[in-house]
Parts: sequence; C-alpha cells; structure tokens
Amino acid sequence: MTRQVSDHVVQRLSEWGVEQVFGYPGDGINGLIAAFGRADGKPAFIQARHEEMAAFQATGYAKFSGRVGVCTATSGPGAIHLLNGLYDAKLDHVPVVAIVGQTARSAMGGSYQQEVDLQSLYKDVASDYLVEVNVSSQLPNALDRAFRTAQARRAPTTVIIPSDLQEEKYEAPKHGFKQVPSSPPGPLTAPMVVPPTSEIERAAEILNAGRRVAILAGQGARGCVAELTRVAELTGAGVAKALLGKDVLSDELPFVTGSIGLLGTRPSYELMRDCDTLLIVGSNFPYAQFLPDFGQARAVQIDIDGTMIGMRYPTEVNLVGDAKTTLAELLPLLTPNPDRTWTIDIQDSVGRWWQTIEHQSMLDAKPVNPMRVAWELSKRLPDNVIVTSDSGSSANWYARCLRFHGRMRGSLSGTLATMGPGVPYAIGAKFACPDRPVIALVGDGAMQMNGLAELLTISRYQDRWEDPRLIVCVFHNNDLNQVTWELRAMGGAPKFEESQTLPEVSYADVARCAGLAAIAVDQPDEVGPAWDAALSADRPVLLDFRTDPEVPPIPPHATWEQMKDLAEAVLRGDPGGWHLVVQGAKTKAQEMRPAPGNRG
Repeated sequence: MTRQVSDHVVQRLSEWGVEQVFGYPGDGINGLIAAFGRADGKPAFIQARHEEMAAFQATGYAKFSGRVGVCTATSGPGAIHLLNGLYDAKLDHVPVVAIVGQTARSAMGGSYQQEVDLQSLYKDVASDYLVEVNVSSQLPNALDRAFRTAQARRAPTTVIIPSDLQEEKYEAPKHGFKQVPSSPPGPLTAPMVVPPTSEIERAAEILNAGRRVAILAGQGARGCVAELTRVAELTGAGVAKALLGKDVLSDELPFVTGSIGLLGTRPSYELMRDCDTLLIVGSNFPYAQFLPDFGQARAVQIDIDGTMIGMRYPTEVNLVGDAKTTLAELLPLLTPNPDRTWTIDIQDSVGRWWQTIEHQSMLDAKPVNPMRVAWELSKRLPDNVIVTSDSGSSANWYARCLRFHGRMRGSLSGTLATMGPGVPYAIGAKFACPDRPVIALVGDGAMQMNGLAELLTISRYQDRWEDPRLIVCVFHNNDLNQVTWELRAMGGAPKFEESQTLPEVSYADVARCAGLAAIAVDQPDEVGPAWDAALSADRPVLLDFRTDPEVPPIPPHATWEQMKDLAEAVLRGDPGGWHLVVQGAKTKAQEMRPAPGNRG
C-alpha cells in the first residue's frame, strides 16, 4: 500500500521518540487520525475531552518529562481551542509541538466551512517556528525543525497540514534545487554556555563583598542543586524560590525561605527587604515590588537566555550562561562569609514561619480550613510525588503550605496563571512518569470549568500507569475565591455573589460516576485519614474537601492599602463580612505568637 503523508508524520513522531500525542479528532485531521490507527499505538493517540485540555496535557508532560510534548487538533475551532494551552507553554518556556489540520487547499480563500487564517492566528503563540505544509516534500524538514526549535528555544511550535495533503502519497525531498531535506531525528546536545572569566570574577567580587546575601532561584536553577546549595552555604545567603522554582531546592534546608511574591512567605519578603546583595539564578520573576528597593542591593543575574536578563532589577553583572556550569566556575572564587548573624536570623525566621503555617492550618473554620487540607498533605508527601496546582486560592496553599523534599516535582501555570491546567497537567505528568504518584490541587471553580470532564480521561487511561495513584483534591467552597479576595483587598469592593458564587455539586458523586474512587470530607479530623486512604489506594481518587471560603489567602506582608480596602469591603456590605473578619483576625494572630526558645 502506498504510504500517505499522514503515515510519514506519525512515523516521524515515533522516530522522535514520541510515545503519545494528546488531542481530539475532527475532519481537518481525518488523515492523521487514520494513520494513528494504522500505527498500532506507536505513538498512542490520547483523547482529551477538549483541545485546550490536550494542549495542557502536552505542556504538563513536557514540564515533568523534560521532553517535547505533542498535541493535535482539527482545523478551525479545534485549532482555536488549542491556543490557551499553547500560550501557557509559551509563557512558562515549555517545549511543545502542535500539529494542526487546515481546510483543503482547493477550498482555501473561499470562505469554506471551518476556514480560519491559522498562520495569522498562530503567529504569536508559535512565533519561534510556524509553518504550513503545502507539498509532501516539505516533510520531514518541517516536523524536524519544529521539534528542534521547541527543544532549543523551550517554546511551542506549530505545523499546519491541510486535510487533503494528509491523504496524498508521500514523496521525500530530493537533494536538489529548492528542496530542503533533513537529518535523522535525535536529541539535541545542550550547549555548555559559560560567561567570560572576567565577568565571573566581577560577580564573585560583588558576592564576596556582601554581608546580607539573598538568592532568588527560578526554574532555570533546577539542574544545579549542589552548586546553588554550596553558594548559599559560602555566602550565608537565604534562598527564596519563584513559583515555578518551588521544586528546585528542598524546603528542609534551613536557609530556604520558600516562595516569593503575592503567594509567598514572610521570610522571603524579609529576605528581600533587608538584603544588601542579590543573586538571581534562572528566574524571570516579574514583581519588582517584592525585590529589594532599587539601589538597595548590588545584584548579579545568571540566565541562559540573554534576552530575559537584567530586566527586573538593576543588576551590575549579567552572566549569560548555563546555570550549573556558571555556578561551578563561580564557586572557587567565593570566600566564606565569616559573619553568620544574617544566616542565623534567616534560619530563625524560617523555623518560626513553618510553625506559624502549622498554627494557621489547624485553626477552626466552617467547615474545614483549606490550609489544613494542604498542611496534612505536606506531612504525608511521598519523596517521589509530583504535585500540580490550578490557579486561584489553591495556588496559595500549594505555594505556602507544602514543604517539598526528596525528588518531589511540582508546577502550575506560573506566568499565564490561567484557570484549568491542574487536572490535565496531572494527566500529562502520569504519562511522563507513570511510576510516580501524582496529586492535583484544584479549586471548585477550575473543576467546574473543565476538570470534571477530564475525570473521564483519568478513568479511561488509568490502566496504563504503573503507579495507579492520581489524586485530585478539590477545595470545595462554592466561591471563585481568589477573585473574591482580590475584589476585597485590591479594590475595597464587597463580594458580588452573582459573579463569585458557584452552583453546588458533589464532586465526589461525579467522580464515582466517572469510575473513580472518591471521598467527601466535611470534618477537620477527617482530613488526615482521607489523605492516608487516597495515598494508599490502588486506583485514582478524588478528595472532595468542603472548605471555608473566608480563610484569607492574603499574604503575610499585606500592605496598609490592602488592609484598608478589605475593611471598606466589609463596611460596604460583604455577605461574609463578619465571618471573614473573625477568620482573618485568627489567622493573622498566629504570626504574633511568641517565638520558641530554641532556634528554628
């Protein structure tokens, strides 16, 4: 049988080591779908419930595997649906290849059904590489370049293939004029980029002169744990972590102050407030108000991408290079800081902070304190767990309450901060690491938006995972909680119930209907046992925790203006006014508890 273009595409994906493609069918990719059928599961076609979820699954897979994620969708509406998930990959610097169908070439320009100008639509999200294939000899180069660009640029790329071309006979490119052949697929060898020695020496001089050194670590520091730890030990620094870098260093290290920013910790806030020297490693953390005051600290930044360096804080030295190699070159030039006062203060602050979080988590609430849900999980996290979080108030509890250690991994939509990726990220993580437990922390708003449908995807593919544990934790408070608190704390507006209140549904019942195990919890003393049951289960489990929407996610370093706006919201008739005042006061009071006698 003559091999079609679609067969070549599927074969080339397999040659690139692709084991699964996340997608949803449609007639714009009928040829491709038929080729997947002929390929006998190599690669497998994983059917999401929606194209956006397929893109999120590919992004989650890429984040946790370190490999390129692949998704596919039909022309028109299918291609449009992919966009949000692909923008999530773009903004978080994740390699994803999207293969998109298009109207038949003979119909283009005729306002045909589902005809959309995909090149215009995708030119931003796939700005690093976007190509429409119009003759088969453009393949395999178009696919190969999409993969290589995604890997090299850590970005989404897109290949558009018209529907009629997919079913044509494949003809390989010739080694001739106006033909572009390609090399065999294979992994790229990452360049070991090292800044000039003179610049590394300048950076060392700044760090050696510092007496109160702070380090900000992002996801770009993930491969240099030993080097980053040693730099912190020599300089006596504290290390704050950007949200995408939460899994870079263990929270068991006494100098790690936790997350930074609006979802961050008080020790991280104080670290930046009081430091005289700042080292930024692999982070593009955008919120300058949480960094030292301009001019307060001398600063050095390390990043592999020269276009993203020196743009958040006035840095004296910008080291464009691989973080691990650059830190290794820097280390021999560092001298131990003899004054450990700063280090001891950081460690004391960190110890007190974790005690504060525990006290806040164990406060009574109606019916369950959401912080307790995350804190009880934190005490039980397996060393090899992968945790995903959705956007919203669940991200607060992920950022502040979970203590990462061991080989734990975690991520969320860090830059786009879109709702909806928590559950599909977890599905992508299970395909990336089928031998590891995965936990998704999701608010009920995100579950109603799209998480409920993806429970069917979990049920369908659970038998493919060596470790069957995929736990979906729902913070069930019938409120779009993060926006409610933003209305209160940022604008002084009371909760607008028509906008913020969610319809009631039993997530546990829905999960059971989808074929999963489920546990509903509405008593505080049931939280820990529910986590124990889910972590020891032999199949995926949904935990439906009924939580109090009035436990405040406001940061420990809330400004006077935020507190004033919150008070105004209460005075203007917030429906949960008195209860939120009581919960807020109880929570804030835990930060005022006397410090323990011994150092933390």
